Amino acid sequence: MFHKILIANRGEIAVRIIRACMQEEIETVAVYSTADKESIHVQLADEAVCIGGPSSMDSYLNMQNIISAAVNTGADAIHPGFGFLSENSKFASLCKDCGIVFIGPSGDVIDKMGNKAMAREIMIAAGVPVVPGSEGAVESVFAGMIVAKEIGYPVLIKASAGGGGRGMRVAESEEVFKNAFETAQLEARNAFGDDTMYIEKFVLDPKHIEFQILADKYGNVVHLGERDCSIQRRNQKVIEEAPCGLISKSLRDQMGEAAIKAAKFSNYENAGTIEFLLSEDEFYFIEMNTRIQVEHPVTEMITGIDIVKEQIKIAAGLQLSYKQSDIEFNGHAIECRINAENPKLNFRPSPGTVSLLHVPGGFGIRFDSALYQGCTISPFYDSMAGKLIVHAEDRQSAIRKMRSAIEEIIIEGIETNLSFSYAILHSREFIEGKFNTGFVAKNLEKLLETDI
Repeated sequence: MFHKILIANRGEIAVRIIRACMQEEIETVAVYSTADKESIHVQLADEAVCIGGPSSMDSYLNMQNIISAAVNTGADAIHPGFGFLSENSKFASLCKDCGIVFIGPSGDVIDKMGNKAMAREIMIAAGVPVVPGSEGAVESVFAGMIVAKEIGYPVLIKASAGGGGRGMRVAESEEVFKNAFETAQLEARNAFGDDTMYIEKFVLDPKHIEFQILADKYGNVVHLGERDCSIQRRNQKVIEEAPCGLISKSLRDQMGEAAIKAAKFSNYENAGTIEFLLSEDEFYFIEMNTRIQVEHPVTEMITGIDIVKEQIKIAAGLQLSYKQSDIEFNGHAIECRINAENPKLNFRPSPGTVSLLHVPGGFGIRFDSALYQGCTISPFYDSMAGKLIVHAEDRQSAIRKMRSAIEEIIIEGIETNLSFSYAILHSREFIEGKFNTGFVAKNLEKLLETDI
């Protein structure tokens, strides 16, 4: 096992990783920007190194400073968390060149599977169903328009290196294609430094289902079931749950087998997520996330498996200690993302100081966050401030438990989206499980009327 791990991230995921390391008696190194000097991940780690100014480019995306911090502190591994450098193949390869273990897949695999256009080609070769679209990246607006005309509108324009809903636009017709393409391309260039784009058919009102996989160095791959991530606003997930209430065991087995096939065919190693669109009983591969996901806790709650610890064990060369037949799914889990934003002002970010914090507790309630009373939410980074997760014996019980947890939680000093999530939890479509990725857009005005 590793002696010391550097966490190349911030916020709640850095805290999550540090806690897993503490339980395994592994020393930790936090890195931080000048804006995060007082952050809780800095206080929890055994050591902390400032790596630059508040801008992400100067700090959490500064590969040279992060590698230097790892070398100078004697860290033998780096966990990238999610976002920032977690899917950067150059960084993964740089770690290897410096004799530091990157807790994730190799740079070559990230290049193959993190690039959505290339991953699509690999899945076609593996026999995994994919959404109709371009064969690889499109080189220009004109080339994209040819593809769009062939597969039919509406189409989804996506950044090959994208994630988190950025670098993505829907074009309903040829008249709006050029503007949608160029807008998505500019966003991708600014967010990822890569404006390579590809096109796929826009599947109307599907469910967004993802399968969590774990793969070791010895070719062993298991899936930990699915998560329903269909409650989204502008391609950003709001509420996630596991399992999906409308998926039968037979369909779960089919999708799980496809996810394992995808991982094996790409020689994948570590934790990853295979994402599908589900329309009735037809499913299509859309992308693979070569990192841990924000919503991993709901899978942990229904399987009892600590995914972060599994990541560390796999990177250390240990073999998976269970087979697919050993994985059991118990009960139902729901996660609400808590963002520092004001939904009634078009979800405007709400940085500031948390003046009062009360966290709900009780059986089956979990709060993953870097918040503490007196902490400051910085304007320099993503607005997610934490995650509230509940687990219960069935879906309806989990919904009731999440409602009561939101009623109890207190976060003063900043605005949050908790009222918005609370409204979703009371909507008939959500309660009945009859929702899809278009739910929030269709019901937005009504959802914004709710106050707790």
